[in-house]
Amino acid sequence: MTCKDCEKSIGREQYNASMDSLGVELCERHTRLIKKIILDNNTPLEAIQLFYALKEAGAHPMLEWWDGKKSVDVAISRVKLNIEIDKDYNMITHEQAINDLEEAMHSFKNGFTTIRIPHLAVKYYLEDTVQNILGIITGLKANTKVI
Repeated sequence: MTCKDCEKSIGREQYNASMDSLGVELCERHTRLIKKIILDNNTPLEAIQLFYALKEAGAHPMLEWWDGKKSVDVAISRVKLNIEIDKDYNMITHEQAINDLEEAMHSFKNGFTTIRIPHLAVKYYLEDTVQNILGIITGLKANTKVI
């Protein structure tokens, strides 16, 4: 068992502790750091799990990336992709829908693509979610013009 961040060997006790609290195998140091990020930014656990799954898939994600206006749960800066995990997907109001649309508009104006993923997609279909994001990354790379 190794830490998904630093690849340091971890014992059974630390493995169980990190899996129980975060759903990702991390050493004590990285468990502490991720828990601080969660507390500071109200980061959903699914964003942490998606971040490490994308990292393992070679996508070079960034966790809680500042886009100039707000913090984004996960970002892939090479293709200007912002990923937000929607924790309250089933309880969306019309005001939230308009706010989401306005945020997407501002992202597009700044050259970014923002996708919102329901937390349940990450929780129950992590591998499928990662594969679809990798497909989006491939599409964005193909359509990005180099100046």
